[in-house]
Amino acid sequence: MIITIDGPAAAGKGTLAAQLAQKYKLAYFDTGMVYRAVGLLMRLNHFDLNDESKAENLAQKLTFPQMMELSQNSEFRSSEGGVAASIVSSQPKVRAALLKMQQDFALKPVFADGTPANGAIYDGRDTGTVVCPNADVKFFITASTEVRAKRRFEELKTKGKDTPFEKVLQDMIERDERDAKRATAPMKPAEDAYIFDTSALSIQEVVQKAEEIIENKH
Repeated sequence: MIITIDGPAAAGKGTLAAQLAQKYKLAYFDTGMVYRAVGLLMRLNHFDLNDESKAENLAQKLTFPQMMELSQNSEFRSSEGGVAASIVSSQPKVRAALLKMQQDFALKPVFADGTPANGAIYDGRDTGTVVCPNADVKFFITASTEVRAKRRFEELKTKGKDTPFEKVLQDMIERDERDAKRATAPMKPAEDAYIFDTSALSIQEVVQKAEEIIENKH
């Protein structure tokens, strides 16, 4: 079984994906990690984030072990890391370089320890439209910009990151714009996706709705 969950930052995709992956024993692929990895490599090498040729070169060489190693860096999940990921993910050559890695995972999904899985759940921006257009179930999770910015602000605070709310909100607005307007694979729901607005929903309510849909499909 292949499930895709797309949507903007801090809408609740990751939490939903993690819970569904655990319940249905599916391998979990957070596709944002590949872009965060390239963005972090660009920053560590002091490259201009808008230099598409350098970003493409790093993307072509990226491996899963390297991505997992980079994910341990304290800047990987930072607000700045999110901005860097958004910038490089808007570059068509970078997306093309990383697409095969993401699609291959659906053919041979594995858990974090390398053992084979019977399916996968994808968390990203274009997994239902581009990466896995033939997925069994597709979700698109969204929420108002203010609600998502508040969630991200609280998340950063718990991690000891003292980022002003106004900056988090502005970063969110700019990221949404880049994701929606990029030339290659703009963020949008797949035609057959189930759309949830989580602005006024608890994660338990979202998970319950998703489970009902999955179980009615199978």
